[in-house]
Amino acid sequence: MRKIWLIIKREYVTRVKTKGFVIGTLIVPLIGIGFTSLIVFLVGHQSNQALRLAIIDNAGGLAPSVVGGLDAKLPSGQPMYVVTETIDRPASPSDIQDGLRARINSGALDAYLVIPKDLDKSAELHTKNPGAYAQFGPLTSAVNQAVVESRLNARGIHVDDVRDIVRSSDLQVIKVSKEGESVERGQTLGVAIALVILLYTSLLMYGIITMRSILEEKTTRTMEVLISAVDPFQLLAGKILGVAAVAFTQFAIWSVSLALLATYGAAMAAMTGAGAALAGIHVPGALLAYAGIYFFGGYFLYSSMFAAVGAACSNEQDAAQLQWIAMAPLVFTMVIYSLVLNDSSSRASVILSEIPFFAPVLMPLRVSLQVPPAWQIALSIGLLFLSIVVVIYCSAKIYRVGILMYGKRPTLPELVRWLRYS
Repeated sequence: MRKIWLIIKREYVTRVKTKGFVIGTLIVPLIGIGFTSLIVFLVGHQSNQALRLAIIDNAGGLAPSVVGGLDAKLPSGQPMYVVTETIDRPASPSDIQDGLRARINSGALDAYLVIPKDLDKSAELHTKNPGAYAQFGPLTSAVNQAVVESRLNARGIHVDDVRDIVRSSDLQVIKVSKEGESVERGQTLGVAIALVILLYTSLLMYGIITMRSILEEKTTRTMEVLISAVDPFQLLAGKILGVAAVAFTQFAIWSVSLALLATYGAAMAAMTGAGAALAGIHVPGALLAYAGIYFFGGYFLYSSMFAAVGAACSNEQDAAQLQWIAMAPLVFTMVIYSLVLNDSSSRASVILSEIPFFAPVLMPLRVSLQVPPAWQIALSIGLLFLSIVVVIYCSAKIYRVGILMYGKRPTLPELVRWLRYS
């Protein structure tokens, strides 16, 4: 046990002191703060410049209704639209549009609206800046109201305020759970997808770190010195636990940063008035606990596989070609996770989340969406840790043979033969 502890200590201290660890640990929270600030800014930001608009009314009589419906305001209190001119039933629409296009290109006009003669066809907005979506919504609403009013008038129905009649009703989604009910604004989906990405990237990153650690010592012949002092299983266990300690340290720092980031984001959202979209975000403590259990279970599972790949290869090129064996289940998880996302309680979702190689990502995803029965979680954890024992046992056999072998990369049949060695 003392030898394993020494290997863990060496692996941990060596990696924590590297510039890569320090930079990686610091840059993730900084990126998170940057993205949160950007999202809050974009949600609360609107242009302060009015849209200079001309209207070509080929149907006739609709332009005044459209202009009357353009009552949206900018944050400064000024009108969002400035209608420079309205052209009713032009004799030569193409010549008029050529002139308006020239004015847009010269900067004298921002856009022009073309109302078709046949109201069953779509109106057209010609603009140089099609990315200003915030200004298109009120304009679309004004055109729709004018068209509806015209159709009602054509049928002899006169309405004083079409806007109140055609105003749509929003559907508010309420999430029901054992803790109670809460308004759903997409926060559940956001947390679920963020959790999947975090688990996938972390498992892949730390698995590759373990593989490269073994490969580095093998190529520098340090392995020959280490193997003379400890047996292969102790060396493998020490390396996996050492990298696990590095991962735990990094995740602890990120967790504290995430808590501070959430507080900062909520404060910024409240200050800018964009808190409605962020107020409903809540990550239950049970979800964090399950995510931690499955992360470390998945780490031991995949790092053992990556360690076997590193021991079997003699250089980076061979390892890059052979690491697909360890990566394939994890990559396949990202292919099928949308199936669980769409229906987390379906039979396929239940079966896939119980498979040990998929469970570290899919089961926390199910928990974040809708907590499954306790027996499914218990069965998943049991199968995962049973698989860890089997995989570590097989990896230790490959590790014992491969760490002192150099030259040609072994084939899959050769790896199977290594497993049979006593």
